[in-house]
Amino acid sequence: MLYDLQGETNMSPIVGILYSAVVENSQRLQLITEGMSQEEVDYQGPNNNFNSTAQLIKHIMYVDLNWVYRMKGQPLPLSLKEQYGPMIDANNRLPMVKGQSLNTLMSKYEDVIKMLKDSCTQLTDTELDIIVNFGHENEKQATLRWGLWHMADHSRYHQAQINQLRKWYIEYCLSH
Repeated sequence: MLYDLQGETNMSPIVGILYSAVVENSQRLQLITEGMSQEEVDYQGPNNNFNSTAQLIKHIMYVDLNWVYRMKGQPLPLSLKEQYGPMIDANNRLPMVKGQSLNTLMSKYEDVIKMLKDSCTQLTDTELDIIVNFGHENEKQATLRWGLWHMADHSRYHQAQINQLRKWYIEYCLSH
């Protein structure tokens, strides 16, 4: 198998490379979560005090969805905020997610990736220089180029947490 980062033919070169990094990580997320039971998707670690795989997937997709709309130069519509959000709960933690199937979560995430693809086909390499606000209170600034890179990096960060949850879950199952 050959690994490479090539965008779609209808994308600007740099946009395409960054987009393909996000897509590769979304495919990796599908691979590492494949075959998870509902109990494992909802599992929150040995002491029930970590974010579950469901919470992490929902968080990844909501962060990515926000970046898609930043690329469009539009605020995230209220309907999508309600459907995918919120980013954090009243305790500044990832919102609880229980009982949502892995198929549902991954299907919604695939929808976000499709929206990203549509946005990236409209984006030029020059527009990657556009500076946008982000953060829980829009207190930070970044270029769209950084935002696309961040989507890939952020996903991998949380995938490492999912891999740790999987190890703990196997240990839990073997001990009970």
